[in-house]
Amino acid sequence: MIEIKNIHKHYGDLEVLKGIDASIKKGEIVSIVGPSGAGKTTLLQIVGTLEKADEGEVIISDTPVSRLREKQLAAFRNKHIGFVFQFHQLLPEFTALENVMIPALIAKMRSTEAEKRAREILDFLNLNDRISHKPAQLSGGEKQRVAVARALVNHPDVILADEPSGSLDSQNKIELHRLFFDLRKEFDQTFVIVTHDESLAAITDRIIQMNDGRITEEMRETDDETNPTL
Repeated sequence: MIEIKNIHKHYGDLEVLKGIDASIKKGEIVSIVGPSGAGKTTLLQIVGTLEKADEGEVIISDTPVSRLREKQLAAFRNKHIGFVFQFHQLLPEFTALENVMIPALIAKMRSTEAEKRAREILDFLNLNDRISHKPAQLSGGEKQRVAVARALVNHPDVILADEPSGSLDSQNKIELHRLFFDLRKEFDQTFVIVTHDESLAAITDRIIQMNDGRITEEMRETDDETNPTL
């Protein structure tokens, strides 16, 4: 479903990625781990089309995204890729419902349909009683679940998560990690997760270890397609 081929990336004289090759299947939950400066977030941003590689190619659902023009790329990103960040990045002036609707409205979905879809996802995530609350009125775990709902609203091919549980306490971390597997079971959702959280990495289907701009090891943790013990 995702093919990453010979990705190189420089920032000035510093080569951050040194020829990355990887494949991710539909419905996989894959973690990318490694020390700070290994190139994990840069790789995630290139896969998510937020950065351009200097060399190499990323193919998502048979689309070579590096060949798309800017408007095509923005439209593809909106419809096919969902993002979850460490600090949720919700817009403070909008309610939970409105935050979740935004990607659908950008995709030119009718407002009534966008609202219906957002409500359905928020209900699935047990947030139906928080839809009219603004981010300042939500707990950290609730904010991150709203961010996940926003990432899901356009039914993307893949959700890319960068340290998604990094700002959460232990209980909310466990709940968020369980949620990823619930979403895979319910929607066959694919996740690629950059994380320093060993407990999260340990339960993913596969761990991609990076160091100094290269993949140094890949480990398959479990063949169980159901929720792991959390």
